[in-house]
Amino acid sequence: MKEDRFDEGRFEYGELVRVTRNVRNDGTYPGKEVGDLLVRRGSVGNVIEMGTFLQDQVIYTVHFLEHGCMCGCRLEELIPGDAPWNPSRFEFRDQVVCTIDLGSQGNILAEKGSQGEVLKVLRETLPLQYHVRFPGRTLQVPESVLEPADPKNFREPED
Repeated sequence: MKEDRFDEGRFEYGELVRVTRNVRNDGTYPGKEVGDLLVRRGSVGNVIEMGTFLQDQVIYTVHFLEHGCMCGCRLEELIPGDAPWNPSRFEFRDQVVCTIDLGSQGNILAEKGSQGEVLKVLRETLPLQYHVRFPGRTLQVPESVLEPADPKNFREPED
């Protein structure tokens, strides 16, 4: 991986990568229903091709040999294959609510029950933390104080 580059040349052909979110069929994978799980987050595969979608999104075709499939993955969904991996309950773009008041220096920054969106999973930290965008601000929040915003439709990560 070329860490100083965040463009289409970040991962090289043949490089081992890990997918950071579950990959589900968006309707482009033959023989599977839309929404079917193709590859679990944390799975490792090799980059076999790189291209673009709508001229502004870099897409890597990753061969997940263990799963017997090739999937298109966006750059933000991939990390180097040898990077530390700590499974998370939430993923990028998940809607969450905080279970306590979140504050700093005696000021409440997000009230209990405030809804936010996960912007980033910080897997290098233990306990696991997230950058969550709440109304008016982004906070770094531990997983233990978050719950799904829509529990009925939330899919817990598969083991």
